[in-house]
Amino acid sequence: MGCNLCPRACNVSRKGDDLGWCKSPWDITAARAALHMWEEPVISGTCGSGTVFFSGCNLGCVFCQNRTIAKADRAKVISRDRLAEIFLMLQEQGAHNINLVTGSHYIPQIASALEKAKKEGLYIPVVYNTGGYDKVETLRMLEGLVDVWLPDLKYYDPDLSARYANAPDYFEVACRAIDEMVRQAGKTVFVKAAEDPQYQKSLKLRRMYQGPAALPDPVYDEGDEEEPLLLARKGVIVRHLLLPGQLKDSMKILGYLHEKYQDKIWVSIMNQYTPTGDLSAFPELTGRVLEADYDALVDYAIELGMEQAFIQDGETAEESFIPAFDYEGL
Repeated sequence: MGCNLCPRACNVSRKGDDLGWCKSPWDITAARAALHMWEEPVISGTCGSGTVFFSGCNLGCVFCQNRTIAKADRAKVISRDRLAEIFLMLQEQGAHNINLVTGSHYIPQIASALEKAKKEGLYIPVVYNTGGYDKVETLRMLEGLVDVWLPDLKYYDPDLSARYANAPDYFEVACRAIDEMVRQAGKTVFVKAAEDPQYQKSLKLRRMYQGPAALPDPVYDEGDEEEPLLLARKGVIVRHLLLPGQLKDSMKILGYLHEKYQDKIWVSIMNQYTPTGDLSAFPELTGRVLEADYDALVDYAIELGMEQAFIQDGETAEESFIPAFDYEGL
C-alpha cells in the first residue's frame, strides 16, 4: 500500500527510488535537532525551543528558506527510538518545548516516538510546526500528543499557491487542517514565565547544560517591564508571511482568520521574507517586502479588531535566521 499521508496522495512505497513529492523514504530523516531561538517569543522563551528539523517537505514553496532540507539534500536517517531519545535530550538541555518542523510525511513515526518519550518522562509541551498543507485524517494520529499547533496559512489565491507550490487547493486544505488543530487544542493558553515552575526548571537545566556562562532570568518580554514574558502551553498560532507585492492576498487571509476564529487563535504576522536561491523564474520574488506594505498589513489587522496577534519590528529579513543544517543533535 502506497503513502497517502498528505494531500498529494502520491501512493508510492517510499522505498528505493519510489519516492513521492516529499522526496523522503519511509525511514525518518532529519537535518538538525537543537535549541532554537528564532521562533515567536512565546515559543523560544529565554532557553530556546527544542527543534527537530525533519528532511523533505510535502509543499516545496519556490522561495523556501530551508530549501536544502526541503529538497531532502541534507538528510540523516534516524530510528523511532533515536527520535524519542532526542526529544528527551532536548528537554534535558532546558528546552521550553519540543518543536517538530515540517514532519507531515513522518506523522505515524513521530506519534510513536512521542508516545515512547512521554512514557519515559517527556513533560514539556509539543509544538507541531507545519506549512499547513496537512490531511485531517493524518493530523488525528497526533491527537493528545501535540499541545501547540503552529501552522502557516501562506496563500489565499489558488493561482499563487499553484505558481509557488504547485498546490492550487492549498487554501481549502490548510483551512480544514487548521479547523482540526483548533478542535484538538481548544483556545490558546499562555503562562507567565515568572509564575511558572516549568519555566524555572527549564532555566535551571539550560544553565547546567550551558556551563559557567549562566543565562539571565528575564521575566519581561524583550526588556519591556510592562509586558511579562509569556510561554505557549496549548492552542493554535497561525503564521502568515507577507510576500513581496502580495498585500491584498495577505489582507484576505487575515480577514478570514479573524472572522472564522476571533479569539480562539493567535496570528503571527511576519515580514521576514528573504529571497534565497535561484528565483530567476519568479522575478517578483527577488526583492524584499516593502516596509510600507507590512505597516499597511498591520494597520489592517488593527482595523479588523484583531487583538491576538504577534508582529515583527525592524529588519528581520536576514539569512542569519536560517540555522546550519549540519546534523547537530542527531
